[in-house]
Amino acid sequence: MGSNKKWIPRKQGTPIETCPGLFKSKALGRIFTVNPRKTECFYLRLLLVNVTGPLSFQDMRKVKGQQYLTYKDACLALGLLEDDNQWICMLTETGLNCTAIQIRLLYAIVLTTCFPARAGTLRDNHKDSMTDDILHRHRTRLNDQTITFSDAMYNEALIAIEDICIVIANLSLSHFGIHSPNRSATTSMNTEVNRELQYNIAEMAAIIIRNVPLLTKEQRTIYDSIMLAVSAGQGGFFLWMHQGELAKHSSFR
Repeated sequence: MGSNKKWIPRKQGTPIETCPGLFKSKALGRIFTVNPRKTECFYLRLLLVNVTGPLSFQDMRKVKGQQYLTYKDACLALGLLEDDNQWICMLTETGLNCTAIQIRLLYAIVLTTCFPARAGTLRDNHKDSMTDDILHRHRTRLNDQTITFSDAMYNEALIAIEDICIVIANLSLSHFGIHSPNRSATTSMNTEVNRELQYNIAEMAAIIIRNVPLLTKEQRTIYDSIMLAVSAGQGGFFLWMHQGELAKHSSFR
């Protein structure tokens, strides 16, 4: 850098054939350390000290003729990063004898302090064990052991993991290359919906069998109309009125 604080191309060294006026040498200076939390900056620095002859930042991400989207992917292709075998073995072992809450906590600690090479793949391979308690809760609430993992359950587990990462390092999952969870999702995970679904199917069926024969003609007409709409999978809005009473209504989707 000259006295006018502008970068001046190197004047000594071996000429670069493809770039007239530029020279290269084995000297490397003025490159600062970078915290691994600065993900792409850290991987860019790693490439700068290991890759020779790049002509552009895009060229830095090219390995054996293949262009990579991120500096991290280029580092992985060059073998500059350790694999995640130790984290894979650790999460596999904990999946056998730890609760889902403990596994999520452990994964969040690995994310924020150990910087795994492929955090998203690591999570995908162990997402069932991280979501097992959520699945159990829904099976218990709905009294249905046939319920399986769903995207909504995985999303809830991701929210819990991201909350831990924010507490530990004030970083969201997107910082680690993982899509952030949908916190505005209004699916079956919604607590109000879950509360309305907390009933025993067998008991409800017994109540219906016992009480339907006791309905009056008018009540039976209303009941049949509603059940017909339910069977057809249609939403509906029903209004009925008894003499001397305010109108009563029922709506559903």
